[in-house]
Parts: sequence; structure tokens; C-alpha cells
Amino acid sequence: MPQLSLHSPLGPLTLSEDEGAIVALDWGWGRDQEKTPLLTRAQTMLERYFDGEPESFDLPLTPWGTTYRKAVWAALRDVPYGQTVSYAELAARAGGSARSIGGAMAHNPIPILIPCHRVLGKGHLGGYSGEGGLDDKRYLLRLEGVAL
Repeated sequence: MPQLSLHSPLGPLTLSEDEGAIVALDWGWGRDQEKTPLLTRAQTMLERYFDGEPESFDLPLTPWGTTYRKAVWAALRDVPYGQTVSYAELAARAGGSARSIGGAMAHNPIPILIPCHRVLGKGHLGGYSGEGGLDDKRYLLRLEGVAL
């Protein structure tokens, strides 16, 4: 499985590709590095994003998960750069409950590209499964101009 890593303000990140789609974004530097056109494109998009340029991440993504989680992640990709949605609002769009949305966010295999950092609790940030936890979530939201 081709992987390509990059340096970011959150630390090293590694993108993984399988069958022409991004399947994972992990914190840390991947052991094997293989540039493919898709991984290079995703790396460039992430670098621009971290430089403060709005990015839609229009990339082929194939996250592994249940049918329900895939539906939640698909709905989440519709939340634009610089905007947020509550767990309850996302549940109204994708089905389920705020709690089940939280479970889907916790198992998102492609964070940032599937922007789970844009999901907030009512009156609180909610959680974040990135290596830096809520500090990473705050960083990403501020980068996108979201007032906290």
C-alpha cells in the first residue's frame, strides 16, 4: 500500500492509498514512502491547507468502516471550510443520534480530509481523536477562521 508522509504544524502525517483512493491519514511518519500521483496531490493540498489556503480536498476517499459510519463521513464532507456543525445537526443529516455521530468521528480513518474537527458539541468542543487531541482540533478550527 503506497504511503507518503509530510511535515505539518500538528506533527508528521502519513497518507495511505489503496486502489486509487486515499484510505487513511495517520499521525506519525510512515515507514515506506512511495510517491503516487494521488498521494502527491493530497500532500500538496494538505500543505496549502496548513498554509491557510481554503481547501475542499476534492480527492477520492475510501474510508474503511460500517455502512452507517460511511454515511456519516459522506455527510461530513459537505460541511464547508470554516464552518462547523453540531453532533445533533449532523445526526439529523446522516441519521442516528449525537452519540452515534461521536462514535463515527472517533473512528474516522481519514481525519482532516474528512473534517471531523468541524463537529462540535453544544456549548463545548466535543472530542478529537488526533494525536494532539483537543489542541489539534482547536488549531484546525482557528486555521479555518472559526471563532472559539
